[in-house]
Amino acid sequence: MKLASAKLARASGTLGLLALAVIASPFAVAQDDSGWYGGANIGQSRATIDDARITSGLLGGGFSTSSIIDEDRDRGYKIFGGYQFNKNFALEGGYFDLGKFGFTATTVPAGSLSGNIRLRGLNLDVVGTLPVNERFSVFGRIGANHAEARDTFAGIGAVSVLNPNPSKRDTNLKLGLGLQYAFTPSLAMRAEVERYRINDAVGNKGDIDLVSVGLVYRFGAKTQAPVARMAEPAPAAVALAPAAQPVVVTPPAPVPMPMKVTLAADSLFDFDKAVVLPSGKQHLDKFVADLQGVDFDVIAVTGHTDRIGTHAYNLKLSTRRAEAVGAYLVESAGVAANKIVTKGVNGAEPVTKPGDCVGSKVSKQLIACLQPDRRVELEVTGTR
Repeated sequence: MKLASAKLARASGTLGLLALAVIASPFAVAQDDSGWYGGANIGQSRATIDDARITSGLLGGGFSTSSIIDEDRDRGYKIFGGYQFNKNFALEGGYFDLGKFGFTATTVPAGSLSGNIRLRGLNLDVVGTLPVNERFSVFGRIGANHAEARDTFAGIGAVSVLNPNPSKRDTNLKLGLGLQYAFTPSLAMRAEVERYRINDAVGNKGDIDLVSVGLVYRFGAKTQAPVARMAEPAPAAVALAPAAQPVVVTPPAPVPMPMKVTLAADSLFDFDKAVVLPSGKQHLDKFVADLQGVDFDVIAVTGHTDRIGTHAYNLKLSTRRAEAVGAYLVESAGVAANKIVTKGVNGAEPVTKPGDCVGSKVSKQLIACLQPDRRVELEVTGTR
């Protein structure tokens, strides 16, 4: 007798296409998000038991079936680890246990046939991720699973079983889709649905679905703030007087001209975003126009946030904003890339005083009060 899991449905093809679409996304560019990670999921697994095939097999042995009771759901889990090459692409492997499924068929002449299957194995997947915002992302996976199916069959009364313990190891397709939410750069939660193609050890292939939630821990995750490079002073010019000239008169050295511009973050970006707005581009274009005729070595761009949010999140946001301003100065304003230095600062350098904005609960009033703290500073020292 044969215990069958779900037949391959159209959903398998849909899941595969979506996973490949995420992996091949035009947004899949290299980012500074690489590193090892690990985690675990737990949830419910489900199989479809082929009652029609069980009935047909019993009928071929001279038995009719009066009833079949299926056990088609169980608890499943997986333990996994992987390497994130960039924010869009990872390779992930792990161990899974899909649980145990079974049936009991009552027969005429009097007897019964029961069977169950236990499924465990290893998998290796390609995972494509598409970030939605700073914390949410969707991902798809496609890969292979190597599963061991262990079956147990038992007959009672008039029913006898010739092979009570068949088993099979086979490698088949595996697909999945999910959502991920990052609590911190190191810790995230996943919710996903996966489909495992399996061989049930008695000549039939089908699918087991696992719906699960779990946690992911990224090893060594940290926000790396760019290191500002100090401009080296130019060597002083030495004038050599001709032998016939007793005195050499040299022009006075140019006087350094400091220039510092502070732009409100709300004029450059939407709240909690790091994409330069059209109005912000106008401010940056004016800044570049004011630099005409100035000989400078470095433009230092520093991003600041308010005190709302965690240290790590604010540092990452302020760094991305400073980098976005620097990228615009290079790409659209024509400033040489080697003359731009960017860094991010969390809310540790506020403009507001401690007693100006009272309270810690996020509200429209608090966000408005802390507006001066959200800013980008551009500092230049040069000569005109």
